[in-house]
Amino acid sequence: MSFITLLSPAVLVAVIGVLGLLVGSFLNVVILRLPARLEHAWRGEAREALQLPADERIPPPGLVREPSHCPHCMHALAARDNIPLLSWLWLRGRCRYCRVPISIQYPLVELATALFSAAIAWRFGASTQTLAGLVLTWSLVALTGIDLRTQLLPDSITLPLLWLGLLLGLGHVFVSAPQAILGAALGYLSLWSVYWLFKLLTGKEGMGYGDFKLLAALGAWMGAGALLPIVLISSLVGAVVGSAMLVLRGRDRSIPIAFGPYLAAAGWIWFVAGDTLLHAYLTLFVR
Repeated sequence: MSFITLLSPAVLVAVIGVLGLLVGSFLNVVILRLPARLEHAWRGEAREALQLPADERIPPPGLVREPSHCPHCMHALAARDNIPLLSWLWLRGRCRYCRVPISIQYPLVELATALFSAAIAWRFGASTQTLAGLVLTWSLVALTGIDLRTQLLPDSITLPLLWLGLLLGLGHVFVSAPQAILGAALGYLSLWSVYWLFKLLTGKEGMGYGDFKLLAALGAWMGAGALLPIVLISSLVGAVVGSAMLVLRGRDRSIPIAFGPYLAAAGWIWFVAGDTLLHAYLTLFVR
């Protein structure tokens, strides 16, 4: 019997919530550094393909080795400045050394990761499903942050998430292997078809290939039956948020809006509460 199975449900939720705070701090690093490292790698590959001299600029910091620092004054942060959520509150949202405001992203990502992680533990208890669900949750948080900042859904996150969902299907952790395979295929092809239909009709690209891969990954985790609810929920939320941004910020309609965060949010909601939502729908609207 493992240590985790000995914990009471309340203690398990609390422990996983604290773990989520720590992981959220690392996800902030991933959100900020991974796109820069990918861009640096792509630039190097392009220069090599064009037979140009190597890029002499210093590579962006890595995800693990380089210590955290203030992005404004570049001062290395002490351990007391890196306590998830608490340090931001203690410093009142400003760098200890240069007093420049610290982005609200840091505490929001840490708090969201903690709450979502605790919800996974509450939903699935001490089980393999909780361990897998935490991986899915943390990946979706990272993808959401990156897409909001850069409109990029990195293959280095979406593709491992897809393969892991398919592998979990072999053990029927969430859905069976046939359902996982069908969900992945239909998830990719559905948005791929919408993309090309929109492009043929308008000559414009309505979404990126990362969205196809993300929906394929969600289909692998939850099966083909989850795809329609996920697309409907994400489209509804995206329409509401997009309309609000147009009204409140006067955003130009030609400026693209990242769709990945809505897919990620809808996928996570269905992953945690899909059965409840489906039962409520059938109770209210199906007689």
